[in-house]
Amino acid sequence: MTETPLDNPYPQPQSDSETGNFNDLLQLLRRKESNWIEWGRSCQQLQKAGYNAQTIFEETGFEPIQQNQVIVASQVYETLVAVGISEAVRSRFERTGSDTLYELRILTQPQRAAASELIVAKNLDSDAAREVAKAMKEFFRRTSLPEGFTNHAGDAVAYQYWKLAKQQSDLQERARLIARGLMFVYSPEARQQIEQLLTEGFGSNRRPAPRLPFYRIELSEQLPRLLPILGKFPLTTDVLNQIPAIQPTGAFELIEISQKQTVITIPGWQVVLKAKEPVGILCNTHQISQKSTEKPEDVLVIIDRAGREWDDDSYFAIDKSGELGIEWFADQPSVPLLGRLILVLRPKKIIDEALSRDMWQIDE
Repeated sequence: MTETPLDNPYPQPQSDSETGNFNDLLQLLRRKESNWIEWGRSCQQLQKAGYNAQTIFEETGFEPIQQNQVIVASQVYETLVAVGISEAVRSRFERTGSDTLYELRILTQPQRAAASELIVAKNLDSDAAREVAKAMKEFFRRTSLPEGFTNHAGDAVAYQYWKLAKQQSDLQERARLIARGLMFVYSPEARQQIEQLLTEGFGSNRRPAPRLPFYRIELSEQLPRLLPILGKFPLTTDVLNQIPAIQPTGAFELIEISQKQTVITIPGWQVVLKAKEPVGILCNTHQISQKSTEKPEDVLVIIDRAGREWDDDSYFAIDKSGELGIEWFADQPSVPLLGRLILVLRPKKIIDEALSRDMWQIDE
């Protein structure tokens, strides 16, 4: 069988000058000359030329995992230089830091530059750099900035610690997370948000609102179909064309049965079957959860009008100055409860409506 370049541990150079160049690269690595950035470039050149990682290890002592680290880190360093970094950052990473820059590979080029400035300013090691990279990646996935926080790298990392601290019930761990958030925070407004966690009191039994009961129809087979019934045999032929076709509309395929009433069919999930008097309301996710950090989406809220007994695990429909509202109550409310929220239905995601009718279309 013919060997591929990467199968062959010693590829054949095309010229004497190329042979000398490869030998120079191997010697640079063997003697650990120059700096780690050059080591990464040399490993990459050798691998592209056909040297496999094991051969480079045997010739130079650089283990395959170390080769991968310096190659990736040197590529990250080059993107930092291309974007533009301070002299302090350039000087810091020219000497050492391949393990630190390797952690920034998951970020975009501008994010890498911002993260590297933060890492140098805070004198962070590779473990802390990994936390910074993960926090920034998570933060910049958001469609909007959280209240009080800016898009500065320090605020991005501080937000992650703020969020974790809010969810933490262990007092010691909560205090540690708050301290870490205060260490990274950049803007005064974000600092105020984190400091508010201190004023809430560690001993507080205040319970966070429960998660809304979101459902999403995932499979086409779960989408119900409402059909007109023509009657029971025997039937006249004219009946076949007398009954109008049902035309569902919108993401939830609503059916208008009269000018005053529209109906919808939904899958018979257990939570729906148990409801005694379910009704549907069309709304937006931000209309039922002000603290939602997700992208706004149209949803169908199902309320059981018979569910009027309060408990602290549910959301309820209430009257708000003549308008219908959805609220959660940590304690027994003084206002009348008009029904329990039992389900929040998201529409099925359809990438292409025409393709979705084909049998081979893959659901997201």
